[in-house]
Amino acid sequence: MENIRIVVVCGPTASGKTALAVQIAEEFGGEVISADSMQVYKGMDIATAKPTEQETRGIPHHLISFVDPETAFSVADYVALAHKKIKDVHDRGRLPIIAGGTGLYISSLINNVKFDDTGADYKFREEMRNYAEAYGNKALLEKLRYIDPKTADKLHENNLSRIIRAIEVHKISGKKISEQQAISKLETSPYKPIMIGLNFLTRELLYERIEKRVEIMLNKGLLNEAESFLRRDRLPTCAQAIGYKELKPYFDRVSSLDECVENLKRSTRQYAKRQLTWFRREGRILWVSNDNTESDIKNFEKSKKIIKNCGNY
Repeated sequence: MENIRIVVVCGPTASGKTALAVQIAEEFGGEVISADSMQVYKGMDIATAKPTEQETRGIPHHLISFVDPETAFSVADYVALAHKKIKDVHDRGRLPIIAGGTGLYISSLINNVKFDDTGADYKFREEMRNYAEAYGNKALLEKLRYIDPKTADKLHENNLSRIIRAIEVHKISGKKISEQQAISKLETSPYKPIMIGLNFLTRELLYERIEKRVEIMLNKGLLNEAESFLRRDRLPTCAQAIGYKELKPYFDRVSSLDECVENLKRSTRQYAKRQLTWFRREGRILWVSNDNTESDIKNFEKSKKIIKNCGNY
């Protein structure tokens, strides 16, 4: 069976992925499948920069706003659903376009990673969360590094759920999750991806886009959205979402709004750097970099040439 041709639009936050994905869909008759670990959650709209109806321009967007914030949602869940969506879009004669900035979701999908079926130990998970609260996230990451350094090297200390899961898998099965993932990658991928990465020629241009993105979010009502979520109990997804945790000190009356906004901009810049580090490890990405912040038209023209050259369109 011939591999399914897909287009992947990836890159750091605020780089223009949504606009480019929509333009590609309009040009080549496609539909967009989101690859964003936070846009899956209902109600978390402004902080995650979900595309508006005006931005989607009538192009169907899948895997956005379908999970309750109280519900756990893993990369394994995403991959299973994305496989089904890609098949559905392809079977209807449309071009599947994967667009987002969650590198783990994208790499797991296009590499056809198979996930472990190790059971869960909820009591152990709670113990690990308590450990992180007592000694810090970094200490828990170091605990994982002692067990499985390869996995630890790929994780940020704030990604508690994945750190805990990796430790949990080793405790239950005695196996490293990195070893299981390496074995799973031996299975052939069903896709033939054209991977387009967005970036700017200087880091300052990207940071300028991020600054504008944060200001737009605030004007759209980010404060109200963040406050409504932070009032709710035990929503681990909110704790991870950039845009909520940085504003919490303002609602707790321990920091000024200006201080929290600056911290939000800083956190977003740091996140963009981590995204770029992840994507630069992927040698199949064809990078589209521009020398100004208003580059959406240039991005499309360059990307259209890439797709036509690689996809026989």
